[in-house]
Amino acid sequence: MSENAAVWLVIPTFNEAANVEAIVAAALEQLPPTRRLLVVDDSSPDGTGRIADRLAQGREDVAVLHRPAKRGLGPAYVAGFREALAGGAELIAHMDADFSHDPADLPRLLDAAVDADLVLGSRYVEGGGVADWGPGRRAISRWGSVYARTALGLGIRDLTGGFKVFRRRALEAIDLGSLASLGYAFQVETTFRTVRAGFRVVEVPITFRDRRVGESKMTGSVMLEAAWRVPAMRLRGR
Repeated sequence: MSENAAVWLVIPTFNEAANVEAIVAAALEQLPPTRRLLVVDDSSPDGTGRIADRLAQGREDVAVLHRPAKRGLGPAYVAGFREALAGGAELIAHMDADFSHDPADLPRLLDAAVDADLVLGSRYVEGGGVADWGPGRRAISRWGSVYARTALGLGIRDLTGGFKVFRRRALEAIDLGSLASLGYAFQVETTFRTVRAGFRVVEVPITFRDRRVGESKMTGSVMLEAAWRVPAMRLRGR
């Protein structure tokens, strides 16, 4: 990664008061000097947004985008991406706020962006993995990736992960305003569009861990949306 590249890290939050201060500190330790960390908070009732505001006070490398309500993970990412692009970002990374993604992996993903337009932190390539999950959740996760990969005709191993680095040109090309997915299908949709636009995608192995504290945002409705949106993406892409 070029030391002069402007890097933005987008972290969406909803009820992450127990995690936000620690994840911001840990991520900043791994980001290069030309960076900005953007917390995108969906009006968390537990005060996450207020904590983030305090962390950003007096700093130029931390910012907070407050959204008026919880409207889905996908729209939160789109809002963060737009802010990053408007701010001159050349590399736009995103990760979860709950330490499921290890901030120590950020340098490896950013370095891989030298030769790629989209870098995926992958659980399902050699060297990657999942910790702290039972066999049921592991099976569901693997099935989701296989289902998406088969339905879309892609060779990418981990289509559903949320630890990524985009080059500016890739995000500008995939038409952020038309992204339809609200939940975790958003991860599949953005990768699919990047591939269809002809950009280079690489997977970097990571170990995904269960959240430290708080409740998972994965629900039945989120999985149902992913199930029907994935084949719809291919139909729209024809």
